[in-house]
Amino acid sequence: MLEDKKARTLRAALFGLFVVIGVATSTWVTRTPALRDALQASTEQMGMILFGFSLGSMAGILSSNWLVERLHARRAMVAGMAANLAGLALLAVGAGMASVTVVVLGFMLFGVGMGWADIAVNVEAGAIEKLQQRPLMTTLHGCFSLGAMLGALLGTLMAWLQVPVMHHLLGVVVVGGVLTAPLVRRVENLSAVKAATGDAGDAGHGGFVLNAFKDPRVLLIGLFALGLALTEGAAHDWLPLLMVDGYQFSNAQGTLIYMLFTLGVTVARLGGQWLLERFTRLALMRASAVLAGSGLLVVVFAQNPVLGAIAVVLWGLGAALGFPLALSAAAEGEGNSAQRVGAVASLGYVAILVGPPALGFVGEVWGLRLAMLPVLLACCAALVLTWYFKPQPLKLRTIATKG
Repeated sequence: MLEDKKARTLRAALFGLFVVIGVATSTWVTRTPALRDALQASTEQMGMILFGFSLGSMAGILSSNWLVERLHARRAMVAGMAANLAGLALLAVGAGMASVTVVVLGFMLFGVGMGWADIAVNVEAGAIEKLQQRPLMTTLHGCFSLGAMLGALLGTLMAWLQVPVMHHLLGVVVVGGVLTAPLVRRVENLSAVKAATGDAGDAGHGGFVLNAFKDPRVLLIGLFALGLALTEGAAHDWLPLLMVDGYQFSNAQGTLIYMLFTLGVTVARLGGQWLLERFTRLALMRASAVLAGSGLLVVVFAQNPVLGAIAVVLWGLGAALGFPLALSAAAEGEGNSAQRVGAVASLGYVAILVGPPALGFVGEVWGLRLAMLPVLLACCAALVLTWYFKPQPLKLRTIATKG
């Protein structure tokens, strides 16, 4: 068992990295209306531009586990964060030049870095969670959401002050670089140590990460993660524009409503450990799908803009726990937990990063509100899967209480 002080340091480092990634991600998300205006792009064209992010993310995700195996988690995180922030800087330059080509290249590099960094952090967190026998994933992803909320708050302020996108993004790049360096130095590569000592059984040489889906249980977990991750990813990519175009809110108001979504996600995730101590993981998975589906239903069909904006909070509360709970479930059990976590994380990030840009094509024809219907269907499918999914019980560390 890790010493308490060392364990706190490791957790704090991973939490801090996810806060930085969350801020970086929501930075460009909150400025998508201004970015679209600068590029003079239609909704369909924005979908194609965002597809550059998806292509980069897929490249990062598919190569991330190979990278983690060879460089180990810490170096993979360094490479990922460097590419992530460099991509954000390229986005800033592209926005200043009003160059679609430069913006697409920036999105691709940002996506590669996000794939590398996110998978590396998740694999390392899975190893720590299993070793300490206490929930970690919900709080970890809550830190991403906290970062996204802080980035959204900053984005709202920047949009209200009409600060140029280039200046806003470059400022975040500088701050992100300063914060990342001391955090990655505290990562201990426990995922590599566990594999090297044989704790992961014969899966220490597990090969291609998607081989984990040969296990039906892991496949079910992955499909559930896909549905709920798409629910979250659609909001990150389209929510500000959906509120602007679908409900005629201003750019600043659309960004503020996106912040309400991130607030709902953050509250639910930071309260995840408390919830897991009182409810089963399966019950929380079902509740997540129901809440997210209910929020989406209102957002798609509500006639009142205020009601649509309020429903975004339900959407966020529901989208919050599904993906991290699936990762936590994948880490449980014997064998190569790093491979299982990597496989489920990869499928979830495919949904987060590839699915939402494709919604732009639907939105161009039917509008962004109706473009959320496939997301609602994916959420419903995830709910149905829970009746076939029987995860192993989460082993919580017993905490002694005073008499």
